[in-house]
Amino acid sequence: MSKKPKKNLGLWMLTTLVAGNMIGSGIFLLPSNLASIGSISLFSWCITATGAFLLAIVFAKTSLIIPRAGGPYAYAQKGFGDFIGFQTAYNYWIAIWVGNAAIIVALIGYLTVFWPALEHPAFGCLLGISVLWFFTLVNIIGVKSVGVTQIVTTICKLIPIILVAILGWGYFHPEYLTQSYNISNTSNFSAITHAATLTLWAFIGLESATVPADYVDNPTRNIPLATLLGTGIAAIVYIASSAAIMGMIPANVLAQSMSPFAAAAGIIFGHWGNWLIAFGATVSCLGALNGWTLLQGQIPMVAADDNLFPKIFAKRNKDGIPVNSLLITSALITLLLLLTSSPNLINQFKIIILIAALTSLVPYLYTAISEVIMLKKGEYPHSRFHTIVAFLAAIYAFWAIFGSGEDIIFYGSMLIFSSIPLYAFVTWKKRSLA
Repeated sequence: MSKKPKKNLGLWMLTTLVAGNMIGSGIFLLPSNLASIGSISLFSWCITATGAFLLAIVFAKTSLIIPRAGGPYAYAQKGFGDFIGFQTAYNYWIAIWVGNAAIIVALIGYLTVFWPALEHPAFGCLLGISVLWFFTLVNIIGVKSVGVTQIVTTICKLIPIILVAILGWGYFHPEYLTQSYNISNTSNFSAITHAATLTLWAFIGLESATVPADYVDNPTRNIPLATLLGTGIAAIVYIASSAAIMGMIPANVLAQSMSPFAAAAGIIFGHWGNWLIAFGATVSCLGALNGWTLLQGQIPMVAADDNLFPKIFAKRNKDGIPVNSLLITSALITLLLLLTSSPNLINQFKIIILIAALTSLVPYLYTAISEVIMLKKGEYPHSRFHTIVAFLAAIYAFWAIFGSGEDIIFYGSMLIFSSIPLYAFVTWKKRSLA
């Protein structure tokens, strides 16, 4: 019998888990990517934020219908059954640990500002692996330590971003926006769609509060509130900072910048602005890694409880922490970091990251449709509003997947289909042990 976990995650710990998992390394690069499209991309931020809120409402409502750990996995299993549940857990788990490897790579990149020696692949890889296992240890010590760490890192990461978002308006040039409205050489609709695909990645993680539900104090109140509050904080930070930077730096210059926030901070604070942003980006990566490490142990644990993952993932320590699940997943991340420490594998690694982002969108689609199915069965109290929101969220998730591009959809589909023979093996194994 598994140990009953301690409920150490309160509202603000959960809110910073959601916001901290979303505000990772991507925000510090997105303004440059969007500048090549034009200031029209600000509309994309608004559309994406709306879609993210629809999904946040879905997760908030579904967490009340199914008050158990697992987040997207638990909801997909309830709505569609074991097969889709397994597929969701499998792909979501892969997206988490591959994404964690990407966060670590980005972290090392920002740390080179302070220690140029980290540009050597061996040194950078060694430090990255050390940081990974430090946060694995933090998670093993207990969920409360994760929550406290998340509050501290989220506050620290928001300070430099908010400073740029507020003080940047003193250096704002409206003509920079009007002169580069749409420079993508495509129609306005195509430009907005492409930019929305980019901005969507910044909202991955909005479901974070639903995953460790067993550790949450007063989950029926705190999970929905944290999901909506965390998404709102991220949306405001994203839109305000992107608009400020686009008005501070000409589009042709911004599009070529490898560190747009550092460039903006340099205008406001002078030469040490680069250090300020490097610090903020470093803390941002650390906070995101801390939060996602918590989730990397939860998903396989809950699936193993339902006999859909090997039982080794279900084992907890005396505090209810899935130690085996954390250790196995961190070992896989370590292996991936070692494989990608060679510069020759960087391009392949980028493809893997994009595929991981796609596989995290599929659970969003499944969750929205699952809510529709559960509500239509009449087993749970609901209003027409919740059904309409779930339909709109499903349409948005499908559109976002469609906008990922043919190549990424193809490779992502292969990863999703690979779950079919694995599910057959798990089912056979389960029946052979019965």
